[in-house]
Amino acid sequence: MKKNIFNAFIILFLLFIFIIVCANSYVSAVSSNISSSVFRLHVIANSDSSNDQSLKLIVRDKVLDYMNSLVDTNVSSKEEIMRIVSDNLEMFKSIAQDTVYDNGYDYPVNVEIGNFSFPTKTYGDISLPAGYYDALRVSIGEANGKNWWCVMFPPLCFVDVSSGVVPEDSKETLEESLSDEEYELISGSSTEFEVKFKLVEFFENFKNTFAKK
Repeated sequence: MKKNIFNAFIILFLLFIFIIVCANSYVSAVSSNISSSVFRLHVIANSDSSNDQSLKLIVRDKVLDYMNSLVDTNVSSKEEIMRIVSDNLEMFKSIAQDTVYDNGYDYPVNVEIGNFSFPTKTYGDISLPAGYYDALRVSIGEANGKNWWCVMFPPLCFVDVSSGVVPEDSKETLEESLSDEEYELISGSSTEFEVKFKLVEFFENFKNTFAKK
């Protein structure tokens, strides 16, 4: 009897491990494909004071205005957007730094392109799971304040906050870059994909927490 219970326990344990491995493989593949399809903007305030948070938004607007002046409407790939940003990185830094000075602060500004950890974020009716994404990061001063982030490609930075609607052309660009399953996952069109999104979110948050230790 005890041997049968022990054997049953071993089988259940192995089944559990198998499920975890399969789930992790699914999450890794989906997260990798989603993150490889987008390029994000990340602006970090000096602190959480109201003045520093207001400054963050002013810098954000200037950076986005400059980005819009660079990007042609025919740009259709993440790689092209990243190349444009990389070629003009010093100008992005100059604009952000001048904006800080023009508003009466002497904080230094650091601007870089990298692969950074992001929490789950919703843009209108599109949600991106937590994970590591390529991004343009603008750090103001000590960069200890709350973050502001958006997606520069496909362009989700200007979601209509009053209606919470992502422009259809942005959705189409994103949909073309992903598999049907991946797009369904981030658009949350059914309960099945809402559950899968939670699975991705759980594993990515767990990995991010573990990576910070």
